[in-house]
Amino acid sequence: MASFSEYKEYLDEGLSWIMDILPNLLTAGIILIVGWWIVKFINRMVRKFFEKKDYDRALETFLESFISIALKLLLFVLVITQLGVKSSSLVALVGAAGLAVGLALQGSLANFAGGVLILVFKPFKVGDFISAGGIDGTVKEISIFTTKLNTFGNQVAILPNGQLSNNSIINFNVESTRRDKIDIGIGYGSNIKKAKEILLDICDGNEQILKDPAPAVFVGELADSSVNLTLRFWAENADFWAAHFYVMEEAKARFDAAGIEIPFPQLDVHKKV
Repeated sequence: MASFSEYKEYLDEGLSWIMDILPNLLTAGIILIVGWWIVKFINRMVRKFFEKKDYDRALETFLESFISIALKLLLFVLVITQLGVKSSSLVALVGAAGLAVGLALQGSLANFAGGVLILVFKPFKVGDFISAGGIDGTVKEISIFTTKLNTFGNQVAILPNGQLSNNSIINFNVESTRRDKIDIGIGYGSNIKKAKEILLDICDGNEQILKDPAPAVFVGELADSSVNLTLRFWAENADFWAAHFYVMEEAKARFDAAGIEIPFPQLDVHKKV
């Protein structure tokens, strides 16, 4: 068994160690208390800042959490450093861990960055009809990593935000009106003037087609087997497709009634008897 003198020696060493680290403990405690108050104050300021801005709520929530975690991590580093842990070793450890996580989540980080850009700069919003990545659809949901589109067939297409933010996007809802372009071929023996009058009359009689700018029709191409007329007109976004399909159907019916031929591909087969 240890003697009383040995116990006293251990006790003295313990007290000496406590007295050595006591100033650092007190300083670290003060840093922790004051730092925690500063972190809460900054978080409140961040929330008030976002309340005044028209950012997406998903982005606001994420940024609030990200800033809070970053500040708490910084406070933790300051407290640990004050207790005697070398900052260089701690930074090296955090850096190595960050590099490993970054390499493992490279694709996810690209999608996250793209999501932040989309939510901040708003090239489109929920409800807009867009064309991106070869897919057309109405934006159903915008999250940090992906964007969901409802296609014409009521299917859900999920697009990575990284690709969306780095490729071309066509937003059909930014402007309130759209211009349609319809190409209709007529036979070389048909009356071009009469065909143009019919197309303009169709547009004039449809309330969904805007009269200003006025519809226009012209010869777009002298093709191999047809004279291709190009009709252009404007319509409100909500009326665009209804007007488009109306013109297509009405043009066929009126051309037939007026005896204007709409050529179609034909294949003549000659058989020797």
